[in-house]
Amino acid sequence: MNEDRAAALLWEAWQSGHRLKALPDDVRPSGAAEAMAVQDKLAELVGPHYGWKIAATTPLGQAHIGVDGPFPGRLFTRFRHDEGEPVPADSLTMAVAEAEFAFRMREDLVPGKDYSLDEVLDAVDSMFLALEMPDSRYFDYVTAGFEHLLADAACSSRFVVGRDVPGWREIDLPAQEVVLHLDGAEFARGTGAQVLGDPRVALHWLVGDLHGYGHALRAGDVVTTGTATKPCPTAPGAYVVADFGDLGKVEATFV
Repeated sequence: MNEDRAAALLWEAWQSGHRLKALPDDVRPSGAAEAMAVQDKLAELVGPHYGWKIAATTPLGQAHIGVDGPFPGRLFTRFRHDEGEPVPADSLTMAVAEAEFAFRMREDLVPGKDYSLDEVLDAVDSMFLALEMPDSRYFDYVTAGFEHLLADAACSSRFVVGRDVPGWREIDLPAQEVVLHLDGAEFARGTGAQVLGDPRVALHWLVGDLHGYGHALRAGDVVTTGTATKPCPTAPGAYVVADFGDLGKVEATFV
């Protein structure tokens, strides 16, 4: 297949806002390896990335888009926001925000080694709170299918980096309650257990999955592990707060 052409179509849709029904048959990836090859080419067009996201880490999310498990996508620097920065909402066709636990790596985790969970956690520099605003370059991401979504960087888009959480290794993340507020009213609540049972387990899963594609986490990379609640809608003027209880909050105003 022609990975360059598939990536060019996705990037054109990303830039223009005109969504695709699907990739044409002659450039449609068949299987995970071809889909990641398209994502690799897409990354060359979008520009630098600073880490990875994990899509579909909850059973509800997997059922919603018809996939059997999670899958990775790059986080691109041009769509990164620090907390307090206004977040553009007018280009987000999915128009949702997700409350997430995220990690920042201190060490490389090179391909070819089977890392234990403890070894992965020992390579983490910090954990922080985040909001992710996924998006898709397809008209109907719900029925697009795994290969299309993986090629499209797992619905990667805007991302808000919140505050670090001291002592994160000692925190019972599966039991940690997360409440998502929209315009001052509670919208949804959940716990860290929704993220593959534990956000740390999701991070460990990603290391092995990336190695299967010949990729690796590097020092300084950010990994956001998936939504801990049902996503809430966004629109210009919306104000979203993800409350992680004693761990703190992360907020975003959309313009």
